Amino acid sequence: METSEKKKLERGLQNRHIQLIALGGAIGTGLFLGIGPAAVLAGPAVILGYIIAGIIAFFIMRQLGEMVVQEPVSGSFSHFAYKYWGPFAGFASGWNYWLLYILVSMSELTAIGVYIQFWWPEIPLWMSSLFFFIAINALNLTSVKVYGEAEFWFSIVKVVAIIAMILFGSYLLISGTGGDNAAISNLWNKGGFLPKGWLSTSSSGAYQGLVAAMALIMFSFGGLELIGITAAEAEDPEKNIPKATNQVIYRILIFYVGALIILFSLSPWVDITEGSSPFVMVFNRLEGLQFTIAGKTVYFTSLIANVLNIIVLTAALSVYNSCVYSNSRMLYGLAEQKNAPQLLSKLSKTGVPVMAILASAIFVGISIIINKVIPDQALHILMSLVVSTMVINWIMISCTHIKFKTSHTEKTKFPAFLYPLSNYICLVFLFGVLVVMWFTGLKISLELIPIWLIFLYICYWLKKKS
Repeated sequence: METSEKKKLERGLQNRHIQLIALGGAIGTGLFLGIGPAAVLAGPAVILGYIIAGIIAFFIMRQLGEMVVQEPVSGSFSHFAYKYWGPFAGFASGWNYWLLYILVSMSELTAIGVYIQFWWPEIPLWMSSLFFFIAINALNLTSVKVYGEAEFWFSIVKVVAIIAMILFGSYLLISGTGGDNAAISNLWNKGGFLPKGWLSTSSSGAYQGLVAAMALIMFSFGGLELIGITAAEAEDPEKNIPKATNQVIYRILIFYVGALIILFSLSPWVDITEGSSPFVMVFNRLEGLQFTIAGKTVYFTSLIANVLNIIVLTAALSVYNSCVYSNSRMLYGLAEQKNAPQLLSKLSKTGVPVMAILASAIFVGISIIINKVIPDQALHILMSLVVSTMVINWIMISCTHIKFKTSHTEKTKFPAFLYPLSNYICLVFLFGVLVVMWFTGLKISLELIPIWLIFLYICYWLKKKS
């Protein structure tokens, strides 16, 4: 087996690739589809929720960034957990991350089916999922440069679209051509900015409010860890990883907060439903309106809604593309640690961990069966499970960073922000999210966490005995 890092994974990802990979990983279902359930729970207050979650995500990314800049290796935080925390921590961290993005892959494939049904409701979810499942995995089997380039352009489409939507929505609000219900006052008119308070109960006894929505909001920021995964294949990681870490989180906050302000201004939050993309719904509702540009009357038709659906479809494809990449690299890193079958470290002639891609694809393919059996419940179930594994992942990153810092008394190349205070803030927040999950309909997925950790320990024990 080759021991040189350069002979294993090709450093073919440039700064522009890394920037857009991380950005693309976080702009997907969480923003375009997941905002519906969160808005129903908290109303316009979800804007504040995204700001709070964004700050926590920034702390976590800086903690991860310090480690990967200091040691840009394959396996990312699983490597650091293994090295600075212990063999089981590395084993559990890596396999939990792998499961996390298997679940994200499943939810994104499901979302793709939902978006396709906007045009063709007669096409079953599983059929759309199968088509794009094959296409994206085929793309990733070529080379890391092809993946990076594809993800760059996927993400460019999303970024340009969100900026255009923010600008166009602003024009509709300022010009008064967004309809009778369009006004910035929608942010506070329908029961106030916190219409359901921080935490309250509905008439049915279910919890609602901003605190209740935080678990769903956190789902939106999953994917930022991709910066750490790219370290072993990044050109000049000491320069590009810090730049990507700092710039991506600012852009995410601008896109999320800016887009949500426009969304809640164009249509009262009480009209948003859980089952569809609020972005497509709001602009589709504007059909038939007319406005003036350069002295000419322009009629707003369903064309805009169709364009928006193309954008959210691209977003989901982008996130799934990144999932295939990150999962294969994590499996490769686990194989390097001997925490996964050595077969998974096999590379193609172009430096792609082909067996790791195929192994992950087998498990992601289960989502196609899920979409076939329970299409109406698939997305909600998968998103709930994603939150559990993501919270475990972020808790382990923050804890591993504390272990890392105790072993590095000298000044590092990219110090984390407000260490160790930021670590403790993150841990308190993340454990708080677990408590919220217990009381807000995600109890089952929370109960699965200890079962999953026990299962991981049993697998680790069996591996040691073999």
